[in-house]
Amino acid sequence: MFKIGVLASGGGTNLQAVIDAVKSGVIKGEIVSVLSNNKSAYALERARVNGIEAVNIGRKQFSGISEYSKALASHFLERETDLIVLAGFMVILGEDFIKPFRNKIINIHPSLIPSFCGQGFYGLKVHEAVLKSGVKVTGATVHFVDENADTGPIILQKAVDVKDYDTPEILQKRVMEEAEWKILPEAIRLISQNELVIKDNIVRRKK
Repeated sequence: MFKIGVLASGGGTNLQAVIDAVKSGVIKGEIVSVLSNNKSAYALERARVNGIEAVNIGRKQFSGISEYSKALASHFLERETDLIVLAGFMVILGEDFIKPFRNKIINIHPSLIPSFCGQGFYGLKVHEAVLKSGVKVTGATVHFVDENADTGPIILQKAVDVKDYDTPEILQKRVMEEAEWKILPEAIRLISQNELVIKDNIVRRKK
């Protein structure tokens, strides 16, 4: 069975999309653990309600990001996790987490990378920047995670129209509903079925 681990810091709406895809059989696998740095994250409650292990490991319990990264890596290595999904996880982890799971960690970002991404672009800040720029199209991106913020190979993207008089909150909701909740489960499905190949930092479907 393909084993999925999830890291989330907030409400877990993207986690719910993955849970639903597993339940419906779109994703042939199981979520073995949901971990949060925030003990109050509703994502943990979503996990519990669905019979999934829910774990809080706080950043402040550790002296530095290296120690924290090692602890999280050990958690998922012990569970023989095949893929780790960052679903609104608000901590940038270090090499000690990335290295053991090279090309086995994916993230969902609420813009069309390489626009509106990188250090400081998260949550509503992304949508605020989109509206301030005046662009007419935004969207979401699923990408593999490397040592830098939002620079790993892109797996899937989906565009979403920016409408006149959007607020950051309205745009955020539309991007989630029309893009994030669709492409994240699909990316997991493609990876779980071994349908992707990475070459020269570019992701392609296998022939």
